Amino acid sequence: MIEPEVTLELALEHGLTEDEFERIKKILGRVPIFTELGIFSVMWSEHCSYKNSIALLKTLPRSGGRLLVGAGEENAGLVDIGDDLAVAFKIESHNHPSAVEPYQGAATGVGGIMRDIFTMGARPIASLNSLRFGTLDDARTRFLFDGVVRGIGDYGNSFGVPTVAGEVYFDESYQGNPLVNAMAVGIVKKNQYASAIAEGEGNSVMIVGSSTGRDGIHGATFASEEISEKSEAKRPSVQVGDPFTEKLLLEASLEIIKNGWLIGIQDMGAAGISCSTSEMSAKGNSGMKIDLNKVPLREKGMTAYEIMLSESQERMLCVVKKGFENEVKKVFEKWDLHCEIIGYVTNDGMLDIDYEGGKKAIIPAYELVLGGGAPVYMRETKKPGYIDDVRKFDFSSLPQQKNLAETFIKVFSSPNIVSKRWVYEQYDSMVRTNTIVGPGCDAAVVYIKGTNKALAMKTDCNSRYVYLNPKEGTKIAVAESARNIVCSGGVPLAITNCLNFGNPYKPEMFWQFKEAIDGMGEACRFFDTPVTGGNVSFYNESPNTAVYPTPTIGMVGLVEKLENVTTSFFKEEDDLIFVLGEDFEELGGSEYLKIIHGKVAGDSPRINLDTEKKLQDTVLTLINKKLIKSAHDISEGGIIAALAECCIMNDENLIGASVNIPVKTREDFSLFSESQSRIIISVSKDKRSEVEKLLGEYNQVFYFLGTTGGKKLIVNNKFDFNLETLSDIFYNSISRIMNA
Repeated sequence: MIEPEVTLELALEHGLTEDEFERIKKILGRVPIFTELGIFSVMWSEHCSYKNSIALLKTLPRSGGRLLVGAGEENAGLVDIGDDLAVAFKIESHNHPSAVEPYQGAATGVGGIMRDIFTMGARPIASLNSLRFGTLDDARTRFLFDGVVRGIGDYGNSFGVPTVAGEVYFDESYQGNPLVNAMAVGIVKKNQYASAIAEGEGNSVMIVGSSTGRDGIHGATFASEEISEKSEAKRPSVQVGDPFTEKLLLEASLEIIKNGWLIGIQDMGAAGISCSTSEMSAKGNSGMKIDLNKVPLREKGMTAYEIMLSESQERMLCVVKKGFENEVKKVFEKWDLHCEIIGYVTNDGMLDIDYEGGKKAIIPAYELVLGGGAPVYMRETKKPGYIDDVRKFDFSSLPQQKNLAETFIKVFSSPNIVSKRWVYEQYDSMVRTNTIVGPGCDAAVVYIKGTNKALAMKTDCNSRYVYLNPKEGTKIAVAESARNIVCSGGVPLAITNCLNFGNPYKPEMFWQFKEAIDGMGEACRFFDTPVTGGNVSFYNESPNTAVYPTPTIGMVGLVEKLENVTTSFFKEEDDLIFVLGEDFEELGGSEYLKIIHGKVAGDSPRINLDTEKKLQDTVLTLINKKLIKSAHDISEGGIIAALAECCIMNDENLIGASVNIPVKTREDFSLFSESQSRIIISVSKDKRSEVEKLLGEYNQVFYFLGTTGGKKLIVNNKFDFNLETLSDIFYNSISRIMNA
């Protein structure tokens, strides 16, 4: 192939700006050649460089607590959990690939995040996800939904890691641009974690795993532009995954890390060899001399440009200590994987690439990377006009509901509230036998083998709240994640985030992003849950609309004693039911307002962090003192939906309840309010005085609601609901739609 002449027009086609092209010429002291242009284009894409977000991300609390490495320093976050162990975890997006090829887009999203975990030397123990789609009455939404779920399930099940928790939301704003966020959690001994670094002049650089093909070329660039009519033509930018090869790669990687033969190791995800070589070199203040002739290829006639930009899956770059190359090769050969020396570490700071007898690139590695020479921008912000418009909504204008029982059934039937059993039944949530609490409760709980501890984990975000009030809505996402961890008996440790927003060049979109970062920082500092890292996904727009701003929070907490693991559902008849926290009849962004009145309006619910922290501390104390049998937070659908869930979440033993829910002004407002910082607990009668005394000592607002028992949910002595009916709605609504 005769490489094209590099011009400004060609640079613009690669997604670079004129200023960036001039900057590249200044760095090199000349016009880049074609492969160099390709490397700069992917490394300076939003997906790799975070050029429009890093300035704000640095304002988040990125150290402290139990963090062992700062945010962004390694492939994933690392948090001390005692017993000489650490938990590694991270969340990332695969939105654009999943929009055009849902099965492979989602599958390779799972594969990529798993590699981020085991390149830390951690064995993955759990997978989570956060998914957003358009409305289920649309045929393409159902196609995307089905493909994404199958992709996640097939990859995770084949790889052998349980998918233990997640969330799925449906809204028109995601119609043309679904969100697929994948999270993974792993365990490693504190003194055995690996780093993504290259250092030591003369140390060998080895590529391991699968062969390199043409799949995924310019995937990073594809993820840095809006979805459009042309996106379907970019299927080649969607990688193809092989979970069985990844399983072999996992075992081989952990073996060589454990044996101490490595200087550093990094997954080849976005931007492939370009990213791993440049980032590892920059981190070690070193360079690399690479011969692409040594890279195992699965397609003939590949160019240096294609090899450097390929995002073929299940590949790693390793820097191996001198003298241990043969030992590393033997391990990978044992696992039937490629392992080739493709170069060596230098001390000149240059990424020096040869292929077929010619020089294909020579670039200062530091100039390519985030935190180095990659551009950093602070975009213009402008408060969107819709904010003031939606805040003007007069809730008193909503018509009274003539039949609140029918109204509840409509709200409870919402795809956003009903069980996602149709989804998680396709996932193996019990493989490796560590899962204590799987999908369906407030948070998943996974046993840490060899200890008396467990990890609680959850993903959370109500994007309607963020749309109405980006700062407060994001604070709520952090608070609710922590609340779900606490309801499961865990102490919140830290978060990872996946920030899904629209085009950052649009001032209104960047305003949403900035406000969300402010809210996240405030909440994480308050709860002492530092941000371990994560992912920014901009350009989540289709020709018709942008998605709701969706800063997904992935949180991990520690259950110090297995006996403290707590679940959401009622356990026995004749127990007492309390609600902790106060209702303010808040319907802004609520499921009731959307389902019954067809509106997304008002302000998000208020969130007082002091009140929230007091609630969480109170519930943890109740759990530690063995005073409560269940705990379930109140979220979408309000207190009546939460109570119904408490009755039917244990599908094998439905336990009803008779409750009187306090009403402030209007019964529909009180029943469906989504006011924050509220948790429903169940208590044995003989523990009542002890519980009420403790609640008084904590100055915790609470209300006695009623008692458990029977096979109905009886509300305010006015209407009742058969639990079999509620259970059928809850567990079968989505499957009826998807199997029709």
